[in-house]
Amino acid sequence: IQVVSQQRSPLSVVLCDYDVFQMDLAPARGLLRLVDFGETTFCVAVAAIIFNPLFWNLVARWEHRTRRLTALFGSPYVACYCLGFVILLLNVCRSHSMTVAMKAQPRWDVLERTEVYYMGVVLMVVGTVLVVSSFLALGFTGTFLGDYFGILMDEKATGFPFNLIENPMYWGSTANYFVLYQSERILVNFRNFNTDLLQG
Repeated sequence: IQVVSQQRSPLSVVLCDYDVFQMDLAPARGLLRLVDFGETTFCVAVAAIIFNPLFWNLVARWEHRTRRLTALFGSPYVACYCLGFVILLLNVCRSHSMTVAMKAQPRWDVLERTEVYYMGVVLMVVGTVLVVSSFLALGFTGTFLGDYFGILMDEKATGFPFNLIENPMYWGSTANYFVLYQSERILVNFRNFNTDLLQG
């Protein structure tokens, strides 16, 4: 009996022997046709998405090695708060550029369904809870790279939401950005609900 060894790609091993090269990619191609990759606001949004974490990680690592920001501001806390403020401003710019880019892109009909709208509302609430509770558990310096400034927490955050998932702030932010595509409709309906409530 001759045993023929089959060459397997590393991806097929990771995906439990599911051959990714045999996958039907037609749905993905359909989705990709909905994205205008050459549109200027899309390129700006992609640049902001790439630049932001690259910037703050490089600055934090540079500070950890040199302590230049601490020397410049005279305190690791003041330096950390200043970097945190810059990160917040960059995040506002990134969110704005993503919103503008998404408004300029074609809309996917599936996202206009009522059930998708309500799933978006739930996802936004869950994402916001994860982000806010993470911030409250870590504090400002714990959230904005204080460890690179030598500002360490007394103990590791293990309570809610860190006892649910790892990196809850990243997952919450991702959920919120995912919902941005539906945000205009959600905000209009929320305003209408509040107006009806006040007039009723």
